[in-house]
Amino acid sequence: MQSKREYVVSIGIIGVLFFIFGFFTWLNGTLIPFLKLACDLQSRAQSYLVTFAFYISYFIFALPSSWVLQRTGFKKGMAIGLLLMAVGVALFIPAAVARSFAFCLFDLFVVGMGLALAQTACNPYISLVGPLESAARRISIMGICNKGAGVLSPLVLSAILLAGASEVEQQIKAATDPAVRQRLMQELSHRVIAPYAVMAVALAVVALIIWRSPLPELHTDGDDRRDDVRSDGRTSVFQFPHLLLGVLCIFVYVGAEVMAGDIIGPYGQDLGLSLDVTKYLTAATLSSMLVGYVLGILTIPRLIKQETALKISALVGIAFTTLAFLVRGVPSIWFIALLGLANALMWPAIFPMAIDGLGRFTKTGSALLIMGIAGGAIVPQIYGRLLVPHLGAQTAFFWCTLPCYLYILFFAARGHRAGRTRATAPVAMAAQAGGP
Repeated sequence: MQSKREYVVSIGIIGVLFFIFGFFTWLNGTLIPFLKLACDLQSRAQSYLVTFAFYISYFIFALPSSWVLQRTGFKKGMAIGLLLMAVGVALFIPAAVARSFAFCLFDLFVVGMGLALAQTACNPYISLVGPLESAARRISIMGICNKGAGVLSPLVLSAILLAGASEVEQQIKAATDPAVRQRLMQELSHRVIAPYAVMAVALAVVALIIWRSPLPELHTDGDDRRDDVRSDGRTSVFQFPHLLLGVLCIFVYVGAEVMAGDIIGPYGQDLGLSLDVTKYLTAATLSSMLVGYVLGILTIPRLIKQETALKISALVGIAFTTLAFLVRGVPSIWFIALLGLANALMWPAIFPMAIDGLGRFTKTGSALLIMGIAGGAIVPQIYGRLLVPHLGAQTAFFWCTLPCYLYILFFAARGHRAGRTRATAPVAMAAQAGGP
């Protein structure tokens, strides 16, 4: 058993990690317009490869992450993930000097790999590090750390990378001399060097601290054997329909979250706002998510059940998506920012509902759910393809996000019970409010 001091130190360390995860995850909203300018991208759809390169790494590296953790343990796995992130961030410096968009996408992929490993370690760790009955409180704190950093990161990075962005954009467009145009883009790209050097060093330092920290190692093999009976005698993780439906639910949820958080800036530009304004819109979405976390802490499970909260969240998402489609101008953008309110409680509701009753397959099931984060790579690409040749921003956004929220509503109402037997009936959820 841990002492109270060790418990508090453990929660503090993991809270710092969730802050780091949120900070780096939501930098993409700033990088999309920045790289479009600095790398002279010819289309908005091309700039959406930023989210593709970042989130597809979760799909590729989630299962390998679980294998790494079996060899290293949770604590060392977290440290290795942070070091991998530091490498990816450091590589942005030569990529900026070369103004190579392909190099930048590779760097984002490396950062995503590090995040996949670190999050595969941290998500179960925060549930297991203390008593199960207080897991909801811990996960709520982690969610606030995560999204609080998400509010901060686009504000900080935009102030550095996109300072005077509208003026720079006009200068680049107006430059008739190719040499002048190249110089302007080179000066812009060099803004990456200082902040990314600082972030790379900070990540490496935190990785070393985690490696040498008193963070206790948790052993879950015994839990897997005890849980064997709860797996209802099934021999494969793919024999749990509610898990497979949950993977798809995570996929569409993350896709909708990235649309509301990262794509809102380019969406605002398409509706006529300047880059000086749209660079802060990601922070607006994440601020509404923080409100959602607080509401969840106050109401779940005191007033409503977790699956009920997921139904309400899906209905709110459907309503705000529809209103963003029906109204015109700036109000449409604010309805998209308010989607953060709808999205806040989805991860902490979907994840435990999907892995409940898996028994000895829980680790593999968790890795499959992490793979579902690839929705953040795919859904914005669909939006980009619809936007350019066929539809306007509002129509394209509507048809990309509405099906996501409709499916989440189905999972909340019926999908999470698919294939369940009495032996695998829903149990009390550890994650009641908040989450990564």
